[in-house]
Amino acid sequence: MPTFGPISRRDLIRYLKALGFQGPFSGSRHSFMSKNNITLRIPNPHEGDIGREFLARILRQAKINREEWDDL
Repeated sequence: MPTFGPISRRDLIRYLKALGFQGPFSGSRHSFMSKNNITLRIPNPHEGDIGREFLARILRQAKINREEWDDL
């Protein structure tokens, strides 16, 4: 079960893949991952860990609820 808090970019990508997302693919400024009709921009790796609030925004955009995240 991943923690709902600061998380590395690498772990975020791993967990998103476990939830069915594909990628990451190269974009113009950010890489992105996709699943069905959802395209999700992934933060750049040079900015450190992804904080709790930013993680919440990413999961909201990905249409992943807290229960799905906690069940990984």
